[in-house]
Amino acid sequence: MAVSPDDLFSVTSVSSVAKPPFTPSAETTPDTGLARRRLWQLIAPTLPVGAYSYSTGLEYAVEAGWVNSEAAAADWIGAQLHHVHAHVDLPALLRLHDCWMKNDAAGLDRWSTWLMACRETSELRAEDGNQGRALARLLTDLGVEPAQTWVQRRDATWATLFALACAHWQVPVNDMLEGYLWAWCENQVAAAVKLIPLGQTQGQRLLMQLAEHIGPVVARARALPDEDLGGGLPGVMLASALHETQYSRLFRS
Repeated sequence: MAVSPDDLFSVTSVSSVAKPPFTPSAETTPDTGLARRRLWQLIAPTLPVGAYSYSTGLEYAVEAGWVNSEAAAADWIGAQLHHVHAHVDLPALLRLHDCWMKNDAAGLDRWSTWLMACRETSELRAEDGNQGRALARLLTDLGVEPAQTWVQRRDATWATLFALACAHWQVPVNDMLEGYLWAWCENQVAAAVKLIPLGQTQGQRLLMQLAEHIGPVVARARALPDEDLGGGLPGVMLASALHETQYSRLFRS
């Protein structure tokens, strides 16, 4: 069933607050290579936004015996690429990037709210919001002025601020989408290596498998109209919800 972003829960908007007009960075153009190096910085595991501290339900899935091998991890992570990221995260990221490029404050409110509404558990909402606000603080310190008004917003998703950074640094759209997925896959594989556990070579082999999915997932996401957006995996939702009360945990809830 098609769901309009306006039909989902609303949040207190700060669109009326005076904001600096968005202007792409003057330091580079998309063909210089610097834009891609800015993307590498944005998706690096060392980015101080706390992504390493979340497992997106994987910790419970391992505890329950649902994910207990390299092959099972590939299935678990790959399913989320195709059924969540292709239909939720990447389409929202595309639209948020377009809103930043057009200085469309209402669109930013709408798609950030929609994306946060797609996070089915309190843990997933906290993960997205905490990382989004952390990135807003970091971008503010790096001189990306429009990020400042998102530092305290509860609908400040990771994708909202990731889109801002890519728009500001003129990262090519396809690179933005692939980089977003790669960073998520890398974080999931790092969690799987710790939790199952897997060897380092197994982790690298898993990343090689997942990399083959990124192109098709990006192509699918770019082709979807608004009325076809939305999706989820009940097992991931359940794992995230149960992780909130899991007795012994390495990762945040």
